[in-house]
Amino acid sequence: MSELTSEGVVRPGPTTRIRVRELNGSAARDRRDDLATEEPLEIRLLHGAERRTVAITMRTPGHDFELAAGFLHGEGLATAADVAAIGYCTDDDVPPEARYNIVTVRLNGPIPELPSLERHFLTSSACGVCGSASLDDLHTRCVPLPEGGLEIPAEVLYGLPDRLRQAQGVFGKTGGLHAAGLFTPSGELVAVREDVGRHNAVDKLVGWAALTGRLPLDGHILLVSGRTSYEIMQKALTARVPVVCAVSAPSSLAVELAREFGLTLVGFLRGERCNVYAGQGRIIVE
Repeated sequence: MSELTSEGVVRPGPTTRIRVRELNGSAARDRRDDLATEEPLEIRLLHGAERRTVAITMRTPGHDFELAAGFLHGEGLATAADVAAIGYCTDDDVPPEARYNIVTVRLNGPIPELPSLERHFLTSSACGVCGSASLDDLHTRCVPLPEGGLEIPAEVLYGLPDRLRQAQGVFGKTGGLHAAGLFTPSGELVAVREDVGRHNAVDKLVGWAALTGRLPLDGHILLVSGRTSYEIMQKALTARVPVVCAVSAPSSLAVELAREFGLTLVGFLRGERCNVYAGQGRIIVE
C-alpha cells in the first residue's frame, strides 16, 4: 500500500487497493482488491555538476536502490565500489509526488560513456533492456565460468519453486508479480525480490548482493518465475551465478549465452521434472 511520509508526500508502495466488481455466474458483488503497483523509475547518474539519465523502467516500488545498483552492475556501468551514495531525487524543480520515482546514484568518478549500448535504456516491466549488448560485447566484460566446483542433486532443484512461492509476500496478495530467488546448493533460500518485471526482480537481487558485499555469487542458484531471457542470463553472468533455473522456457539466445559462458540453465522446473539446456554436469541425478 502507499505510504504517507513525514513530509506529507504519498510514497507509492508495492500494492495498490482498488474497488472491483466480482461476477460469479448470475451473482455480482463489489469488493476491494489489491493490485501489484506499476510505476516508472528513472535512474540517474551524478558526478559533480554532471547528471545523466541512464534508464527509465516500469517497476514495482520497493528496493529501488537495489534495483538501481543491480542494473548498473549488470550493464557494466558501475560496481558497488564506484557508488558514493544512492538516494531519491531532492531537486526543487521535481514535484514532491514524483521524487520517489527517481533514484540518483552519485559516483566516485566520472560518468562512464555508453559505447556498448545500441540505444538509451527505456524499458518496460516485460521486456528488459532489449537493445543492450550482444554476446560479443559480453566477452569484453566477462570471462566464462570455470567448469565443475558445484554439484546440485536434482531433488534439490525440484523443491525450489515451492520455497520461492512461499516467500512471495506481495504475490500472495495480488497474484501479479514475478520473483527472483537466490538459493544455496542445498536449497536454502538466501534472498528473494519481487517485481512486475522479471529482469527488475533479478536487478534487485543482484543490487542487494552488490550493496552488501556478497558479489560474486558463485556457489549459488538463481530461480526466476516465468521464462528466461537473454537479459536474465546476462545479469546472472555478470553476478557470476553458475546455475539459473526457471519455471518456464528459455529463449534461444539465453541458451546460447549459457553454453558459451559455462552457465547451467534449467527450464520448465515444475514438480519433479525439468529440462537442462546447458551445463548439465552440475546437476546430479541419482
